[in-house]
Amino acid sequence: MKNISQFSKKSSADVILISGFLGSGKTTLLKRILTWDDNLSGTVVLVNEFGDVGIDSSLLKDSGSDVVELTSGCICCTLVADLRQSLHSITERFSPSRVLVEASGVADPISIRATLQGNDLSEKLALKKIITVLDADMWEGREIFGPLFYHQLEIADLILLNKVDLIQKQKISSYLKEIHELIPATQVVPTIQCNIDPTALAVKPSSEAVNLKPISFFTHFSPYSAISEKDPDGRGKVTDAEGNLDVKSIDASGFVTFSFQSLEPLDEICFKVFVEGLPWELFRIKGPVQFQDRTAFVNFVGGRAEWSQWEGSTETRLAFVGWNIGVEKILQQLKTCLEPK
Repeated sequence: MKNISQFSKKSSADVILISGFLGSGKTTLLKRILTWDDNLSGTVVLVNEFGDVGIDSSLLKDSGSDVVELTSGCICCTLVADLRQSLHSITERFSPSRVLVEASGVADPISIRATLQGNDLSEKLALKKIITVLDADMWEGREIFGPLFYHQLEIADLILLNKVDLIQKQKISSYLKEIHELIPATQVVPTIQCNIDPTALAVKPSSEAVNLKPISFFTHFSPYSAISEKDPDGRGKVTDAEGNLDVKSIDASGFVTFSFQSLEPLDEICFKVFVEGLPWELFRIKGPVQFQDRTAFVNFVGGRAEWSQWEGSTETRLAFVGWNIGVEKILQQLKTCLEPK
């Protein structure tokens, strides 16, 4: 297995901070992240337990990484010194390349971020991503949880709207819209058991270590069909190896994955307008896009797109993931961006 964490190789350790209210699924996400690499010798996990007895750290003890426990309360102003001391100790004892911090469900990530970015730690640790796991069922009752609940969301680079299988389907679209309106700069992705494409967490996409087929959100879901290598007219195709529409759906949840491939270039302005106008329910696009003068890699997650240079094949090969969306309508809009022959 390739190392798909895609963290930079340098003297400071890259840090991912995982936040979220009590019971949202933070440890589940952390355990998933730890399964993405075969070699965890450079990874240290700092678990902030609420109370004197550590539970989450026990669940992670067989992960293959070094696990450090910070107990006796939430990370707040009275415990900043303990957090700072623990982080210094981690860098000295382990010289890690990556540190994963799981905050307590009652921890304010604003204090954690300030500590990580303090002058005494900024040369040793580089905060790369803040992920907040949000139990979808808690969004409707958000007013009763107070400022801490909002702090955990507004500070996030990526919000996982988790446990969407446990709420009514019609609520998911409205929740996504409300969260984006409240925190427009944040990426939001609905998940079941925090199952997410690893490249969605990467700081920058890599043409070397990316799987261009959609990745299943569910461990029991069968592998995806290969994209057909033949296209009668050389235009955009969305067919599987047997010539059928390459769309995979999971009726119980509403998630849909589909693909688009074209040997013809797309108009760059048109494509970027297309991406900006996508519904919130279409939350994942990745793959190379061929324009007239270049081929670029787009990594679109939860409302925000990152672009990078692509050195591989010049054809457009895009994988999409959404929830309860009109696939045909999306594809017809995308095909209008194909350059005329």
